[in-house]
Amino acid sequence: MTTEAADKKKKNKSLLAGQIRLSYLILLLPNVIFMIYAFYNINMISERYNDMLNSVTVASEFSLDFKNDFDYETYLLIVGNKTPEETDIPNLLSHAGAVVDSLKEITDTSDNKKRLESAEKYLNNLSGYIDRIIENLSYDDRYDDNMLIWENDVQIVTALLQETINEYIYYENRQIQSAQQQNKQFYVNMIKLLTALLIVIVIAIGIISIVGPIIITRPIEEQVTREQKRLRKAEFELLQAQINPHFLYNTLDAIVWSAEAGNEKQVVRMVGSLSDFFRTSLNKGKEIVTIREELQHVGSYLEIQQIRYQDILSYEIDVPQELYTNQIPKITIQPVVENALYHGIKQKRGGGKILVTGFEDGADYCIQVRDDGIGMDEDRLREVRLGFTDSDPDAKKIYGLYNVNERIRLDYGDEYGISIDSEYGCGTTVTIRLPKKSTEIVKNSNEIKTE
Repeated sequence: MTTEAADKKKKNKSLLAGQIRLSYLILLLPNVIFMIYAFYNINMISERYNDMLNSVTVASEFSLDFKNDFDYETYLLIVGNKTPEETDIPNLLSHAGAVVDSLKEITDTSDNKKRLESAEKYLNNLSGYIDRIIENLSYDDRYDDNMLIWENDVQIVTALLQETINEYIYYENRQIQSAQQQNKQFYVNMIKLLTALLIVIVIAIGIISIVGPIIITRPIEEQVTREQKRLRKAEFELLQAQINPHFLYNTLDAIVWSAEAGNEKQVVRMVGSLSDFFRTSLNKGKEIVTIREELQHVGSYLEIQQIRYQDILSYEIDVPQELYTNQIPKITIQPVVENALYHGIKQKRGGGKILVTGFEDGADYCIQVRDDGIGMDEDRLREVRLGFTDSDPDAKKIYGLYNVNERIRLDYGDEYGISIDSEYGCGTTVTIRLPKKSTEIVKNSNEIKTE
């Protein structure tokens, strides 16, 4: 395989992988976006809802306890039941201030923020009232003044503070109700959006299921179509070469000459060989034959050609019988033998010999066709070898060898096929490599092509 062909094959694989990833992304991306959007909003709603609930809970505790406790502690301080050091008023004010500060961090509405600012002012006023009460305690005649502060200032301000906190709670509850409505609407919208998204995904899946296979499998189908066309072309040309009218006419002419010369035995031999040649060429439509059958076909061809070229051609078929039961594509060896005759022996002055041998090589076996013809120089040999990898070789690169090699590669894989060695003036050796389990491989290959 050439570098250009390998790069094209790699590019097709990359394109196919990219198309598959794109189809996955088209289906996955809307789901991911929807999930991120939904989880984000649900999280925000949950946090806001929890904040409002916490603020109402804290504010309710403040409203219920603070006024009663503060008024009572102030009264105890005024009547002398508790000294300034014993009173719990500072703790109440400190706790109340911390609660207001925490509520200010939670609240996000401007009205409730103003209410909390008012609550801070009331706490500051209460702190000032307590300072005045403590100052009055140092005088024996200011009990009535402290009682007036308690009745007219402290209790009024704690009542105002309680009312402010109650308003805060009321409006926070309204916010909760509003949030509940918003949550309900949000979930309704999510259901609608999810339904719409599911419809879009179903439609997208339908479109992708129709268009996707066409887009994704098109490069594969085109590649398979090209390979099948190349295979059919190679098989057709191989068969056509065997039924070449010139070969038939020349053989018939030789039969006529032999008959006119009164050489009846030679006529009988040629007619018998010609009959065997065409019988094995057709072979009832079988594409795979045994080595024995293929060698019979080659033998018929060589016998005819030896009669025609008896002055220059001799041949020998010496393939071990252990290889006879192995399988081989029909009309594989004969084109190589024909190439040895016409491009080797006939180009050399004097006689020449074609030798067909075979041997096992691990899980494979090889058939070799050797000739002691003219051979090839290095440039010509390089040109022929390069022609094996071209998708459209010209006539100079020997169609017969190319077609044999291409058919074997298409059936069994790139590791099989033919190799060629030659030396100018000495001859050429063509080696055909095939797997011993060729029948099973071709059967599986044909099943895949049929499907």
